Amino acid sequence: MQRQSEGAPRNRTDIHTLEAVALAATHSAAMASHAWVGRHDKDAADAAATDAIRQVLADAPGRGTVIIGEGEKDEAPMLYNGETLGNGLGPDFDIAVDPLEGTKFCAKNLPGALATIAFAESGSLWSPGPGFYMDKIVVPPQAKDVVDLTDSPERTLHKVAQALGKPVSELRVVIMDKPRHQKLIARVLQAGAAVHTPAEGDVGGSLEVLLPTGNADLLLGIGGTPEGVMTAAAVRGLGGGMLGRLAPQRDAEADAIRAAGMDLDRIYSCDELVSGDAFFVATGISGGSLLSQPRESDGTVLAESLLISSGQVRHISHTTFGSLPRMAGLPS
Repeated sequence: MQRQSEGAPRNRTDIHTLEAVALAATHSAAMASHAWVGRHDKDAADAAATDAIRQVLADAPGRGTVIIGEGEKDEAPMLYNGETLGNGLGPDFDIAVDPLEGTKFCAKNLPGALATIAFAESGSLWSPGPGFYMDKIVVPPQAKDVVDLTDSPERTLHKVAQALGKPVSELRVVIMDKPRHQKLIARVLQAGAAVHTPAEGDVGGSLEVLLPTGNADLLLGIGGTPEGVMTAAAVRGLGGGMLGRLAPQRDAEADAIRAAGMDLDRIYSCDELVSGDAFFVATGISGGSLLSQPRESDGTVLAESLLISSGQVRHISHTTFGSLPRMAGLPS
């Protein structure tokens, strides 16, 4: 149920009046962090993106609450959980945000860095509390009813392959290249599937699974809870399937989750992670198969964004006069 406050009438369509704000926020973050592409300072890039998003959201026509922000688990710059933004003259809404997904990609000038955000009706985004990590499965719509997070990787591969009408040997699986995934990657390879192992960026990996133009069939493994909730907004919009379960990576995190009264064995569906009307936005920073990096052309700056909402995928081109932001003190 959406919170009510004084001002304009609230209804389920209100959230979509904020799409332009979300696009402006990720575009601003992409422009700010682009100056740090290839400079091997991921925290500075993250801080630039965070400041840019916060400035845009401060003037949003409504009252947004950050339900889940990125950065706390890494002690990086962040929009903090519970932070409120906006001018109050519009709908209340929930925010899940990662101003710079793929900080290492940005720092090392590798493809895949994105500015990402999701807006949802007030009260509809799941809060992970002190949980920073979650185990996830993301699949396209054809396989959404067959997956179970308690299945073995081999059984999951078999069921997804059957749902997609292809042999396991033709499946393309995204699993982040982390030490915690070594055994999972080995089992998936042994089962015959191909594995794409990005260093980070499970939102981008999930989009490769969900989008018709994507290059993957399934995402498995443990990633961040902020990325999980934002992914769920995209999954909900595109009719895909997703399951998640808290997966603490340190004893202190597990103890905090239990102290908060949360069940480490509970499996959350996509509709539990995002229970109301929502949309997801991403803007490209360092390029890649999903979105191009911002670039200059004939006195203008071109950038690309993706908006996923209510069964629709929109690719948006931003064209502004001028040049890309540059770091102070560096030659033009």
